[in-house]
Amino acid sequence: MRVLLVEDDADLSNRIAASLRAENFVVDIARNGEDAEHAGLTEIFDVAVLDLGLPKIDGVTVLKSWRSAERTLPVLVLTARDGWPDKVAAFKAGADDFLTKPFKIEELILRLRALVRRATGHAASVITCGDLSFDAQLGTFELAGLPLRLTAFEWRVLSCLILRKDVIVDRRELIERVYEGDTDVDSNSIEVIIARLRRKIGAERIGTERGRGYMLRTGQ
Repeated sequence: MRVLLVEDDADLSNRIAASLRAENFVVDIARNGEDAEHAGLTEIFDVAVLDLGLPKIDGVTVLKSWRSAERTLPVLVLTARDGWPDKVAAFKAGADDFLTKPFKIEELILRLRALVRRATGHAASVITCGDLSFDAQLGTFELAGLPLRLTAFEWRVLSCLILRKDVIVDRRELIERVYEGDTDVDSNSIEVIIARLRRKIGAERIGTERGRGYMLRTGQ
């Protein structure tokens, strides 16, 4: 789950990012509206956390720009502005959720997971693929009823695949959702992670579409 975190307060954004990374989110930070607008228009994200009071371009204008360009990523507005007019403006611009500061990081994480889950077409919090299950709210995997131990990278890849089960996920999309933007990525890294996952959940579960990407099969 790749998050675009738009927050101009450096201390707050760093604290939020650290908490999200501890829960296996991939986090890109933008600290002004201009950078946020560009990132949202040109890169792939599963969800965005957007402050309203930003330098250069305000958050509502950024959101309107994304929606005008038909960028459909879910957006949670996180702001100290708690007035009704601010909420109305945010939702009219295309916000999916609204959380006011101060807030509990646990609530933010739950809301983000729910937004990503619904955006990928899953109403229930537990997503199953044969005897493999993923609790999208808790962020936990089970295989045949037993907890599945995964590294952070394995978790990111498998969560991406199960949220889009039976759909080919482009290799480039996986890379962008697994690694943060400034990470030096080895060309074979995704293949290595896929190989480890196949050993843990069964090689037949993950199909390869040569030249395109990978798919988690429900029929296995």
